[in-house]
Amino acid sequence: MRYLPHTDADRRAMLQAIGVPSIDSLFRDVPEAVRLKQSVDLPPQQGELEVERAIAGFAARNIGTSSAPSFLGAGAYRHHVPAAVDHLIQRGEFLTSYTPYQPEVSQGTLQYLFEFQTQVALLTGMDVANASMYDGASATAEAVMMANRVTRRERAVVSGNLHPHYREVVATHARYLGFAVDFLPPDPRANEDLAARIDDKTSCVVVQNPGFFGQVRDYTKLGEACHAKGALLIVVVNEIVSLGAVKPPGEMGADIVAGEGQSLGVALGYGGPYVGLFATRDRFVRQMPGRLCGQTVDADGQRGFVLTLSTREQHIRREKATSNICTNSGLCSLAFTIHLTLLGETGFTRLAALNHAKAAELADRLEKGAGVKVVNDSFFNEFTVSLNGKSAAEVAEKLAAKRILGGVPVSRLYPGRPELADLLLVAATETNTGEDMTALAAALKEAVR
Repeated sequence: MRYLPHTDADRRAMLQAIGVPSIDSLFRDVPEAVRLKQSVDLPPQQGELEVERAIAGFAARNIGTSSAPSFLGAGAYRHHVPAAVDHLIQRGEFLTSYTPYQPEVSQGTLQYLFEFQTQVALLTGMDVANASMYDGASATAEAVMMANRVTRRERAVVSGNLHPHYREVVATHARYLGFAVDFLPPDPRANEDLAARIDDKTSCVVVQNPGFFGQVRDYTKLGEACHAKGALLIVVVNEIVSLGAVKPPGEMGADIVAGEGQSLGVALGYGGPYVGLFATRDRFVRQMPGRLCGQTVDADGQRGFVLTLSTREQHIRREKATSNICTNSGLCSLAFTIHLTLLGETGFTRLAALNHAKAAELADRLEKGAGVKVVNDSFFNEFTVSLNGKSAAEVAEKLAAKRILGGVPVSRLYPGRPELADLLLVAATETNTGEDMTALAAALKEAVR
């Protein structure tokens, strides 16, 4: 049977076994004030076929990014994923495997994680990368905590151009671990003076490149200012394709790079699962969170792979552990590795160039054809437009009514900030056609009248 409902006799027997008189008594620790006084507003029980039909009806009300022109971004990007990626990751030895606690019998898993680490280190320009983290937000918070350990300081300076979700995750960790964070206000034009915020108590400065509003910056001088004061520079990259065209963080003097790898191999999926990226310098490797796969040789001189710097004790040390992330997003990191391998270095740089060209074309079309203002003085494949005082949230709804996913209103991620209410984040990737751009420009022009 697909479902195993309990009879009244079953329930009585279980309650008697645990020594309570009723099911309600199981909830006695839940305060009376927060308990529902009425039934949940759901339809009565139905058969499996009826439920499938009802859920399908709900799903049909959504506009999918593959069924309409989509210019959504803000940290999650639609790219073409080759069919080979999904075909390969669904092989049984990949799809059903779990984190390799017995690495001597997990050579295939360890090898692809080793290759993944190598790719991330090369893309970011760093010495070493771990075997992935949960997502870009958790990787960013872990980077700040690592900087606190390395510097033995407990104050982070966070750019206003860091993704607001990442800011919130850092704030949550700071609240419960007791370190201070200096959050700068959101700045669409990226003119903030971060160096002026660094003092002898600063553990790190956190920036995002390209920034949340799309601005691209060279943070080399900021890295020098950090190091002069004994602080670390953390660079966050949540559009990994940008590193095919933008100067890598390692060349800017970054000490830690955190990022999101969703753009390679991982389709949009209502928020996840995604794959967090994390890379650093050799000298900090023992403070790096997560797990690390290494390459070695066996007694016969044959190449082999091992887990290194990730002891079992790390998983059970609780608050004394380097990190409470002791696993990795294995299947998503494999998808990342397969996609990037299929592209190769030349294909990856071409993909980045195509993304930037598409965005540049779209920016020109929107300014000339829709009468809106592009805020950015630089961008990769995403930029911010000002809608001449019109509510971006309302405009986005009008576009959606025409089956165009025209972008992400900044107010959705920064509610309660009227100065940002007319800003719309617009992203263009290799998946957008000229017809898509024409449709957006025409609909946007009408919506902002």
